[in-house]
Amino acid sequence: MNIAVLTSLYPSPPRPREGIFAERRWRGMRERGHSVRVIHPQPRTPGPLAIGSWDEIRRMPAEESRAGIEVQRPRYLHLPRRARRNAKRFARVGVRELLARARPDIAVLDYAWPAAEAAPLLEAQRIPCVVHGRGSDVLQVAGEAGLGDELARCLVAAGHWCAVSLDLVRAMDGLAGAPGRGRLTPNGVDLERFHPGGRREARERLPLEGDAPLVLVVGHLIERKDPLLALEAFARGAPSGARLVFVGRGPLADEVVARARGLGVSARVLLRGEAPPDELAEWYRAADLLLLTSRREGRPNVVLEALASGLPVLATEAGGTGELLEPFASRLLVRGRDPEELARRLGSLLEAPPPPEELRASVAHLSWDACLAELERVLAEALGGGGERR
Repeated sequence: MNIAVLTSLYPSPPRPREGIFAERRWRGMRERGHSVRVIHPQPRTPGPLAIGSWDEIRRMPAEESRAGIEVQRPRYLHLPRRARRNAKRFARVGVRELLARARPDIAVLDYAWPAAEAAPLLEAQRIPCVVHGRGSDVLQVAGEAGLGDELARCLVAAGHWCAVSLDLVRAMDGLAGAPGRGRLTPNGVDLERFHPGGRREARERLPLEGDAPLVLVVGHLIERKDPLLALEAFARGAPSGARLVFVGRGPLADEVVARARGLGVSARVLLRGEAPPDELAEWYRAADLLLLTSRREGRPNVVLEALASGLPVLATEAGGTGELLEPFASRLLVRGRDPEELARRLGSLLEAPPPPEELRASVAHLSWDACLAELERVLAEALGGGGERR
């Protein structure tokens, strides 16, 4: 297949770890013999309105080759508080770039919003497309962002959609009014990189001194991930010598530091910042527990990686998290956001964790090869016109 990917999230030199799982997926499809090209439009905002991380965006190259995949980054006008118009401009420039070169067999509109806005334009060009959902690009857009009607219109125009969790598939089916139409295309996990290993050796390589219990939080320090709840649960439930490590960055970093000080645990809390995949694998092997307190999720890759590493996961019930933890739900999944309940479970799991081999076995079927084969089937169905457009 000749595949064109239109996406708002993909790695770049200034942001090398942003969208790395998307890159892993499309690199895998290329390795399976498909032609893949990525169109990654970037916003251009008039000077007085450009605030935040615009310098990183400006430094993104207009074109580059990453792992043999050509990435184009055309610019589009982006104005604050103009979500619908911005999405349409994103789609127009993306489709224009897509049509400027060899016509693809199929387009994947990755990260549903704003990429899904390209579906009506591609329909007019008679280019089959699939909308791919990953989490907030569906749930937040259709929820608090108030764009559910717009996303629904685009799904109907595409006629085909898929997502990384059953929870998201059902949400997209509901928006489009087509129960059972969407397909599950889960992310895979690198079972060679993420595997159980010696905890002491991993701590020496990091380096990390001592043998005290270690609780790990991996992800952006943002409201949706609720790192403050994780901190509260740790302060209440972890033994006195335990440590808490945040691997990730975000706008709540200063608030996490201040709250740790207020709870009297700042000496036992470390903000590591982002870590490359190989180092992250060492953190999983060095830790005793992964703590995930998200309010909303797609199907968290960190849960996949931790389980593959034989590391227990204590998580709040959110999106597709429960799909991954279902075999251990009574111990690892917390319904609700009570810090006392999270603290109680945390202490219990540190004392008596599930066997690492059982945790790894629960995700062994989610190798990248298996997950990419499923994606191939979904794209082939859309390319073959399987099903009727509504």
